[in-house]
Amino acid sequence: MTAVYSKEAFGKNTTSEISDLRLKDILQKMPREIFIRNPRKAWTSVIINVLMVGLGYFGIAVSPWYLLPLFWVFTGTALTGFFVLGHDCGHRSFAKRKWVNNLVGHILFLPLLYPFHSWRILHNYHHAHTNKLEHDNAWQPLKTETYGSFGAFGQWIYRQVRGWFWWVGSIGHWALLHFDWRKFQGKERQQVKFSVLFVLAGAAIGFPVLFATVGVWGVIKFWLMPWLGYHFWMSTFTIVHHTTLDIPFTAPEEWHEATAQLEGTVHCDYPRWVEFLCHDINVHVPHHIASCIPSYNLRAAHQIIKENWGNSVKERRFSLALMKEIAQECHLYDENSNYQSFKT
Repeated sequence: MTAVYSKEAFGKNTTSEISDLRLKDILQKMPREIFIRNPRKAWTSVIINVLMVGLGYFGIAVSPWYLLPLFWVFTGTALTGFFVLGHDCGHRSFAKRKWVNNLVGHILFLPLLYPFHSWRILHNYHHAHTNKLEHDNAWQPLKTETYGSFGAFGQWIYRQVRGWFWWVGSIGHWALLHFDWRKFQGKERQQVKFSVLFVLAGAAIGFPVLFATVGVWGVIKFWLMPWLGYHFWMSTFTIVHHTTLDIPFTAPEEWHEATAQLEGTVHCDYPRWVEFLCHDINVHVPHHIASCIPSYNLRAAHQIIKENWGNSVKERRFSLALMKEIAQECHLYDENSNYQSFKT
């Protein structure tokens, strides 16, 4: 049995209120400086995260066992900042020159073993099809009939990832979608192949060195646990970005770009130290209006959007209640009744 949440229960902000709005209408409200890259701010962000990651690893190296979880969380969060800066590189909002973006993106993604170009290409597809049924590749819920066609084991896996084990979801996304360059075509296939081989070469060099110098426990302590900390935030940020009971997915023939990006994206406040280390990735609405906005200009852009379309902006605060809503209620999808939850 499932609990059903109807469209009528979604609240006062309906997509019909902005059905005539276009993305360019929103962009016209943005001053030019919102889109300007600032090399000093960009490279300062890199330096800050390198220092914070270094501080985290130093803490892991010298702290007693009972403080290790604290430094794992800190280091994993700082490594998430690496991903966010690489994310800017993927959108070409870090530097003017493409080769700089590609180089920095590959280097920042390497400790996370993330192939840069495959992520960049798939992520751009997500931006082009945000909350579009059977197209969006980021946390799209299964339709009820699709879930019903799965075997018992497949359904069990899906229930875990859409439930309280949401925080491992990004690991599956990383492993299943980003390493097979045969899924890409033309020039993109060669780019993805390079990124995958770059990551595999880094792993082939890095892991033997780690095992030889710090042993199995050292690999767990210095790499695996911070990496899992990164994936906690990766999974959490990405599921919260577009998943609440009042955000519908839309069939392709009904999908509206401005509505999907503006009303289908969540601004979520996290503890300020997390936002600092992760470069305001949580300020996500303006990023979906224009992905070329540098991370250090997102807050200014968000304020402009709120001043003009405040009734359409969804703002939440990271909390147990929010994650309970997502983990216990946002599971399956029906085009008529929207989200449905599992009942155990």
